[in-house]
Amino acid sequence: MNDEPKDETLRGLAPPKSRQPIFLMPPAVLVFCGILLAIQAAMSLFLNDLAQQEVLTWFAFVPYRLLDAVHVEGGWLPLIWTPFTHALLHAGWEHVILNTVWFAVFATPLTQRYGAPRMFILFFVGAAFGAVAFAATTLPQIQVLLGASGGIAALTGAAMRFIFQPPVVEVDSETGEKRLVGRRLATLPEFFANSRARNFSLIWVGLNAVVPLVAMATQSQALQIAWQTHLAGFIAGLLLVPLLERRPS
Repeated sequence: MNDEPKDETLRGLAPPKSRQPIFLMPPAVLVFCGILLAIQAAMSLFLNDLAQQEVLTWFAFVPYRLLDAVHVEGGWLPLIWTPFTHALLHAGWEHVILNTVWFAVFATPLTQRYGAPRMFILFFVGAAFGAVAFAATTLPQIQVLLGASGGIAALTGAAMRFIFQPPVVEVDSETGEKRLVGRRLATLPEFFANSRARNFSLIWVGLNAVVPLVAMATQSQALQIAWQTHLAGFIAGLLLVPLLERRPS
């Protein structure tokens, strides 16, 4: 089966009736990108080392609190919100810029399809799934998780269920005008049958899975990549996205 949409399908589509915006990102996506960059700017330019440490204490995710909250500043209470708020913090400008670009790429189609509230729900649920996976694979070590990667991975996994699907076109019964109405959400068997979606996902998962192997082989401490949050977030988005689909009235 050929997964590529036929060019003939899109012929005769009605031309746009208004000017296209300069920025194709939905406003909510653009604002959130600005928030991530503003937080990093505040951390880097305006907060001293002590203040930065306080921010990490109260808003980064520290799994060790689950084992011994008494000896970690803040106790167990931050466990309520840090599985989500860690996604707003980053380790530096390179980290936040990469995540901001990746967020913009995949949050845009999710927002256009489901709206900003549902997109953000999936983003923070993915971040929480990533935090759980991080805790499960790092305890009893004392490590700190920060970065939007888990949430972005959830958006990536969700997008794999529809962005590579053939376009759905409807024909106006009176004028015969063709309109592109979107792309259908693939079932899991359809997702695995689509070569582009399957290959992209396999490459993405493979690159993340190889990180701990390289770190072990080289005994390097430089690979500070939370690969487990990426994998958990991706799987969460891939499986949970049907819950965002709007039900017909």
